[in-house]
Amino acid sequence: MQFASQTGQPDQPMPPTISAALVDSLFMNPAPMIFGAFGPAIAGAVIAAVTGDLVCWLCVPLFIVVGLARALQMYRYQQRSSGLTVEESVIWEKRYRLGAIAYGIVLGIWGAAVLLRTSDAAAHMLCVTTVVAYTSAGVGRTFGRPQIFHLHLLLSIGPLILSLMYVGGAYHIALALLSLVFFSAIRHLTSSLQRIYVNAWVAKEREAALAGQFDTALNNMPHGLCMFRADGRLAVMNHRFIEMMQLPDDFVRRGASVSDICNACVLSGAISAATSRQILSEIENSQAGEIVTSDPDASKNRALSWTFQPMSGGGTVVLVEDITERKDAEARISHLARYDELTQLPNRVNFRDEIGRLLATRHGSEQRAALLFVDLDQFKQVNDTLGHPCGDQLLCAVADRLREMLRPEDFVARFGGDEFVVFQQNIHSHEDAAALARRIVDRLSERYKIDNHLVEIGASVGIAMTAPGVGADTLLKNADMALYRAKADGRGTFCFFRDEMAQTVEARRILELDLRKALANEEFELFYQPLINLRSGKVSTCEALLRWNHPVRGTVSPVDIIPVAEDMGLIVDLGRWILRKACMECMKWPEAVSVAVNFSPQQFHQRDVLSEVRYALEVSGLPAHRLEIEITESSLLHNTQLTHDVLSQLRTLGVRISLDDFGTGYSSLSYLHNFPLQKVKIDRSFLEGIDSDRPLTLLRGVARLSADLGMSVVVEGIETNDQLELISADGAVTEAQGYLFSRPVPSVRIRQLLNASHGRRTDEQLHVIPSRSIA
Repeated sequence: MQFASQTGQPDQPMPPTISAALVDSLFMNPAPMIFGAFGPAIAGAVIAAVTGDLVCWLCVPLFIVVGLARALQMYRYQQRSSGLTVEESVIWEKRYRLGAIAYGIVLGIWGAAVLLRTSDAAAHMLCVTTVVAYTSAGVGRTFGRPQIFHLHLLLSIGPLILSLMYVGGAYHIALALLSLVFFSAIRHLTSSLQRIYVNAWVAKEREAALAGQFDTALNNMPHGLCMFRADGRLAVMNHRFIEMMQLPDDFVRRGASVSDICNACVLSGAISAATSRQILSEIENSQAGEIVTSDPDASKNRALSWTFQPMSGGGTVVLVEDITERKDAEARISHLARYDELTQLPNRVNFRDEIGRLLATRHGSEQRAALLFVDLDQFKQVNDTLGHPCGDQLLCAVADRLREMLRPEDFVARFGGDEFVVFQQNIHSHEDAAALARRIVDRLSERYKIDNHLVEIGASVGIAMTAPGVGADTLLKNADMALYRAKADGRGTFCFFRDEMAQTVEARRILELDLRKALANEEFELFYQPLINLRSGKVSTCEALLRWNHPVRGTVSPVDIIPVAEDMGLIVDLGRWILRKACMECMKWPEAVSVAVNFSPQQFHQRDVLSEVRYALEVSGLPAHRLEIEITESSLLHNTQLTHDVLSQLRTLGVRISLDDFGTGYSSLSYLHNFPLQKVKIDRSFLEGIDSDRPLTLLRGVARLSADLGMSVVVEGIETNDQLELISADGAVTEAQGYLFSRPVPSVRIRQLLNASHGRRTDEQLHVIPSRSIA
């Protein structure tokens, strides 16, 4: 199917629904069809009777037969029970076209017969008038299909115009020209009517499609929607609102009012009466707004968000959203943010806020409160041996025990890991807090049964008492310091915070700040203490020892520096500086003298320890055999295979490895056998009571065993000639170190000592004489 465009361009493809509607327009007005059945027949009969022409008489029954057939066709079309489908429209259009062609042929024949076979002017006028009248009536019926009407005009008026021209005469020719003009005008008229009709149908289809889309969107939106007119009657309600409020489907058709709908919602149990009054009040105010309602007394405990938007012409649009799941999710998120997921105890943030609130409400109260910081002892061993799932169950069991022993007014939280905090309210003295701490230590130290395992742990508690002007953060810090002291005192006990603890912590904090600054500004200095070869009497090695020239404290010992640097994580950077500085200093000494550098366990187990050693040797130019690295037993305890591999690579590089402070730890002889060591330094503790048989025998046994394994043996802490004579008597000890020879001295002084030991004149060589030292 095709139709003419609005611009008069050739016919364009037409949607099937519009095409069917145009066919339907052919049959919508039966009156012209009835006139067409009898009007021309009557005119034909009059002319035939007056003129007596046989052909005119024969046309009369043809008018009646064709006219009645078309009227019957119209009647059958009107009697259809269903709408016109696209396929049916094609069939009915063909039927209509055949009827129109047949009637047009009859009219054309009749018109030509009257004009050509008769000479009666009145008959001619009646014939022309009848044909023109009939075709004019067809405009109101055939505009939907102008092509059919144009064919009908050609068949009916065409012969009439030709006959008028043939008859001739001024009147007949004028009448022919007028008929031609009429034919052209009516043709354009039907085309224009079709365009108007088609445009109307297209607009209707678009509006219907838009209305359908709007209806689909309206009824599939997640929000319930109601639109009320200015008179308060319902205009629009979508399915979602009906479902949410459990209303009957005919509320829109009833045109219910706002109060009717609110009452129905209350009756269905969707909202409460209080919510209904609130909604009515918002709509009556005619102002934009939003409210959230929660109706625990309704049939469904839901949280609903109501949005009210007034319209410019009056009336209100109401949107309602079920936000129950969102509220539940927000509640869960809030719970997760403030409670420990494992034990369901308040977490650090929650506890901090709650303690701040409780302390604020206690202002001016005579009763006191205590904060107890609880840390589990041996919990890490449970995780390492039984696994983290068992550790989690153990934490839950600990939380249950803490809940059981506390009063309703007390407050307990998990701070993370194996740390718990208790806030004990309404106590009279320190003894009340101490009693609770004892119960916590005793109760948490009782056995636990976790997955058929009997588990034993301990607990340490730090206690801080509330005081005027002490806030939550300070209270927590004080309890943490007390806990640190309790753990230092042996664990499984409790300790109260004292002011000197804060002073100690503050002093440690200042020391950390100064240490970090000192490392950045290179305020450190290396001292060196010589090791004497007992056979040659010369200095064989110098041990590099760190000193810190503090502007206020003076010279700070490594005993105070190293532990703090290890805790701060600065020991690796500090050790790197010591290694490079010592290697560069050693290059200024005689070639026969080596430098010994102590490595902390953290420094030794860093990933790039080999790279650091290589870099220090390259930068300084020091041969690898002149560098000696001293490690302690603690460096050998963990990751044995990795430690062995690192030591082997250092030995391959040419660096010597020395085991320092042998005898202060486990002193396992397996270290001497399993690791590639070249030297053993026996700790000064072996010299205590060396004048008796047992200590001397032990020292000589260790020295002889080490020597038999091919290692050099050094004894540290030699202070007297007697000690020197005893350790050197059997020849197993190869080197000695101690104040008898020299204290640790700066680099300038050690160069002087080395020149004395390895001097130019033989009489300046240092021999080991018990009554003499080199410093």
